[in-house]
Amino acid sequence: MHHGASAPDECAKVCCTRIEHFGVRAGDLVIFDDVNLHVHCGQLTALIGPNGAGKSTLLKAILGEVDHSGSLHYVDAKGKHTGHPIIGYVPQYLSFDVSAPASVMDIFMACLSNRPVWLFSSHHLRRQVLDSLSRVQAEHLIDRRLGALSGGELQRVLLALALDPLPDLLLLDEPVSGVDQNGLELFYQIVLELRAKEDMAIILISHDLDLVSRYADQVVLLNKKVLAVGSPEDVFADASMKKIFGSIL
Repeated sequence: MHHGASAPDECAKVCCTRIEHFGVRAGDLVIFDDVNLHVHCGQLTALIGPNGAGKSTLLKAILGEVDHSGSLHYVDAKGKHTGHPIIGYVPQYLSFDVSAPASVMDIFMACLSNRPVWLFSSHHLRRQVLDSLSRVQAEHLIDRRLGALSGGELQRVLLALALDPLPDLLLLDEPVSGVDQNGLELFYQIVLELRAKEDMAIILISHDLDLVSRYADQVVLLNKKVLAVGSPEDVFADASMKKIFGSIL
């Protein structure tokens, strides 16, 4: 296990995203500092830590949505430095008017087309949208109104959106917050299938330590800096982990 830094350069010959010396500040306040991580393709990395640890901000920094120090490098499966990965992102929440008539198909059309939805023929896009929804077992939702979706169904639709185009790196910010147990298990099953079938690198923020211990390949304990990174067994046995989560371990 490695504390506060990633392993030596193990990305030279494999598909990998390297996050090097990432830091975010808000004025004099340090959100997090000197974060170094290697995330390999076909690997599920769980990002855990207390509230206020900087987890969601780290994902937004990887996306380039917040100013940060440090650099991000991507190496593809052929070992060529390709600069920056294609990134998919599923937010923790989506705010929208639940009374609006917009359907799942409408939100896909809005995302896939540069033209206004009402000027765009949906016929040739419908097959593409069905293919995207099929990846998350949600083809049957294509004409469902967004406001009528359950929490789990909405998160699967958002996941399908994040998979078009198919990303090299998928970021999931507590995607099952407020989802019932059946929806939660299905979401994790779909994510694991993506990891295996598409050889995708995935970073998942989660507060569910049981699911993390069962499914993650790599666990990162963050609290304004990386306190521990390694296998679930190693990180869960770390003194920093016990200090933060001792009452529930």
